[in-house]
Amino acid sequence: MTDDIVIIGGGTGGAVLANDLAERLDDEIDAGEVRVRLLNDGPDHVYKPVWLYVPFGKREPADGRRPLRELIDNRIEIEDTRVTEIDTDAKQLQTTTDATPIGYDHLVVGTGSTLASDEVPGLQEGGHDFYSEDGSLALREELLSFTEGHLVLSVIGSPHMCPAAPLEFSFMTDDWFRKRGLREDIEITYTYPIQRVHGNAQIAEWARPLLEERDITIETFFNAESVEPDEGVLTSMEGTELDYDLLVAIPPHRGVDIIEDAGLGDRGWVDVDKHTLEAEHAEDVYALGDAAATGVPKAGSVAHYQAGTIGQRLASEVRGQVPTAAYDGKTICFIETGMDSASFVEFDYQNPPSPIAPSQSIHWSKLAYNESYWLTARGLI
Repeated sequence: MTDDIVIIGGGTGGAVLANDLAERLDDEIDAGEVRVRLLNDGPDHVYKPVWLYVPFGKREPADGRRPLRELIDNRIEIEDTRVTEIDTDAKQLQTTTDATPIGYDHLVVGTGSTLASDEVPGLQEGGHDFYSEDGSLALREELLSFTEGHLVLSVIGSPHMCPAAPLEFSFMTDDWFRKRGLREDIEITYTYPIQRVHGNAQIAEWARPLLEERDITIETFFNAESVEPDEGVLTSMEGTELDYDLLVAIPPHRGVDIIEDAGLGDRGWVDVDKHTLEAEHAEDVYALGDAAATGVPKAGSVAHYQAGTIGQRLASEVRGQVPTAAYDGKTICFIETGMDSASFVEFDYQNPPSPIAPSQSIHWSKLAYNESYWLTARGLI
């Protein structure tokens, strides 16, 4: 009898897990005892961190896109389809490409995050973002023609992908305008929805002095409520109004509706045990990456490490063993502090982050990792 493992989502977590299982369950797959399928809504794997560099002309969206089939072990079945329903009682999935349900013995949900700009009136018409391919390209056109005025970077809602990216964009924008001799004519304001500049207290304590040194105005406890595109006004729930000439917003995020419809969690995030990554409301279901509500950042490194944990647990289950692997909350992150300097941070559930002093060498390390990421997706590093 064949064990069917189905992975929904071909992002970092899904890709790394698929290759991990191909290696870990090598003999069982070759013997036909295990079948692994990866279902992804589209043929490509997208490395979203590239979008941070597109507005500055440092990268193109194509630099962050590769066909999944080039990255995934050939023994893993890849299906270009969108899952429309998860039935955890029947252990079946409905998709857009097949009327016959897909059955599973073990399910891994890696459906990621989606942008919910429509939750803030006027944001779609009046704001720009670098959290989507189209958004990063449109923002590039705006930045190239922006020579004076007020730029507002507003983080709207939490959690969101790449928690350090709003800080990175603010630091990079400041440096970019300075190098072009425009900074004196441009005011930059950074807003965050709680009473500090980042969700993590240690990173916030580190980042605030850097923002202040760069003459970046800080507005904390600023929960954006509406945007008036014609007037160029961003209004918060607290009653604060900010006039802007260019609004760069981190839109509200949510998961996909099928998660909530299946009773796996709210707003599209799967409620999981933060150590085992097992779903709390269904048997034989795991979640990883952005889709897993663990309290750790929605970052690619998190999905990478979680994939290793789930791979070990699934291998144990397939072999009739008690799974013991646990995710310890490990997260690593490069943080750009300008156009040619960066910091680095590493932390887990037990050890808080302590960003190291920014340097050019760390910046080059981040760029090197961006280039070598495709080896990570292939499971080679």
